[in-house]
Amino acid sequence: MFSKDIGIDLGTANILIYVKGEGIILNEPSVVAIDGNNKKILAVGEEANQMLGRTPGKVKAIRPLKDGVIADFEMTEVMLNYLFQKIKCKGIFGKSRILICCPTNITQVERNAIKEVAEKTGAKKVFIEEEPKVAAIGAGLDIAQPNGNMIIDIGGGTTDIAVLSLGEIVISDSLSVAGNTFDNDIVNYIKEKYKLLIGEKTAEAIKKEIGNVTTKNNKETMDIKGRDIITGLPKTITINSHDTEEAFKKSVEEIVRIAKKVLEQTPPELSADIYDNGIILTGGGSLITNLDKLLEKELKVPVKIATSPLTCVVEGTGLLLDNLYLVDN
Repeated sequence: MFSKDIGIDLGTANILIYVKGEGIILNEPSVVAIDGNNKKILAVGEEANQMLGRTPGKVKAIRPLKDGVIADFEMTEVMLNYLFQKIKCKGIFGKSRILICCPTNITQVERNAIKEVAEKTGAKKVFIEEEPKVAAIGAGLDIAQPNGNMIIDIGGGTTDIAVLSLGEIVISDSLSVAGNTFDNDIVNYIKEKYKLLIGEKTAEAIKKEIGNVTTKNNKETMDIKGRDIITGLPKTITINSHDTEEAFKKSVEEIVRIAKKVLEQTPPELSADIYDNGIILTGGGSLITNLDKLLEKELKVPVKIATSPLTCVVEGTGLLLDNLYLVDN
């Protein structure tokens, strides 16, 4: 069977698989559902994601990757094996080269273990690379040149901020404030202000539909349902985008603080390049309304969102497979 190069974005929120010549062939949530009594695997991916917040006591729907790191390696291995088996019928894994994109603060032990899991599929060679570098490539930046480029990748578990030049990360930082944090911010804000308990999926829906970091006169509304803390009964309320602005405030301030820190530590010549080239935003978190405008205002540097912020990491793996000299393995 003719082998094809494969790229995998091992994200906190979603796993995406890219095959050279075919594009993205799989995009599923990073969720595993297990029976709490006997640890039996009940579902993986989208099916397990539908169980979040809706499972009976003995069923647990968990995310093996949390805050950008592997919290449960056993479940991560189960999840990878399931997804590999799901697409193995297409005959693409035999003697292929696989490039897996992982969180920036992954340990060497975890890196080696993930390699081992991928190698069990029959891969010819497995490479591991960090997300911000791959995201920059997927966003269309030519990082191989002696020119400074800056990227802010706001994923599900972490926000990775990096300055790149000559194919390498010159300076970077990472913080566990990202998409999942924004969801928790909404849950906590609604609980405190409206005395209403909502679930993770409802919070994510609010973020996507009316999430905004600088509302001013633009206040979209949304009806949400949850459980009243005082009465314990189901209740429906109407919130607006200003609520999300207030909920996101501290988290956004933290992202701005770390971005400023990276800029302050960047060599002068590269700083000049960044001012000319601007900062690229990637990841699902970059799609929150007006986040790019707020960052541009605070950092005093042009900021633009990548063309395909949700998929540029996995698309970058495909491009990087053609330039493996840029991969540190």
